[in-house]
Amino acid sequence: MTAANRHRMFFNLPEAFAHPVTKVLFTVVCAVLVLTPIIVRALAASGKIKPAHRDELMKRYRSWLIIAPMMIVPVILGSYWTICAVGVLSLLCYREFARATGLFRQKLVSLTVVLGIVLVTLSVMDHWYGFFVALGPLVVGTIAATAVLADRPRGFIQRVGLGVLAFMLFGSGLGHLGYFANDSQFVPILLMLLFTVELNDVFAYMSGKSLGHRKLAPQTSPNKTIAGSIGAILLTTPLVAILAHFVFLGTALDIPRHLVFLGLMVSVLGQLGDLLLSSVKRDLGIKDFAATFPGHGGLLDRFDSLILVAPAVFHYVGYILPYGIGADQPTRLLTGG
Repeated sequence: MTAANRHRMFFNLPEAFAHPVTKVLFTVVCAVLVLTPIIVRALAASGKIKPAHRDELMKRYRSWLIIAPMMIVPVILGSYWTICAVGVLSLLCYREFARATGLFRQKLVSLTVVLGIVLVTLSVMDHWYGFFVALGPLVVGTIAATAVLADRPRGFIQRVGLGVLAFMLFGSGLGHLGYFANDSQFVPILLMLLFTVELNDVFAYMSGKSLGHRKLAPQTSPNKTIAGSIGAILLTTPLVAILAHFVFLGTALDIPRHLVFLGLMVSVLGQLGDLLLSSVKRDLGIKDFAATFPGHGGLLDRFDSLILVAPAVFHYVGYILPYGIGADQPTRLLTGG
């Protein structure tokens, strides 16, 4: 591994703010975190919001003081820290899922899923794309095989189905989020994704409260509305297109139809990812997967939108750009292939 590549992986801080998109997004996040309590208190003092609503907003705000650095700091520090952070996030999300569904009781299957997530993280860190892709069918097959070893045919489909779903969502799905860190432009790309996916939720909430109350999927997520979904699409799509224009300036992706389609993917798949995990919660009869962050639920409740967005954006960008994600960087960093 060259000195330059070690620097990019382990201490990218001096170069992290070289891209204008990084500077803009970092400044906006900091400004929002500083101004939010001032605005909330001003609204409460003027009687625009009730005390109970003010307390709920401040509870969510205090959680964001933890969540925002969790998302931003590893990306700013370097690709190694980003990949490690995504790996830890994947394991913790799986832990919440396994505890909620009872999958943790199936020890062989659960151990296989955890091992698969660890191997995905190592393959991403190694920048070994061939192994990263191969882990999908290999881990799925191993989950099915280990479930056979229990010699309990009753419930076999459920055990295997839960294990495969868990690995594909938290191992493979979130693994693509980490793989972005192998690209030379990973900082603005990841910050753009994190920023717009979170704003997509905010836009849906604001649009739903302001424009209508007809439910989108009342049995799955009672608080989501059709107006909120459409509003999120109309606001998130141009935001992603504008940011992506500057991130991929001068590349094959920097064409209006590609930028708009990228924005649609982030908004629509972000909402579907949220609904996907909401379906799991409704099936289990629970409100949140955990109570890690007051007002938000668990990690999985907060990061569910990224599960579908990350792989879709990864492969779309890789398909359009002739060099793909990370193809401009050395590969097999750990194994030396």
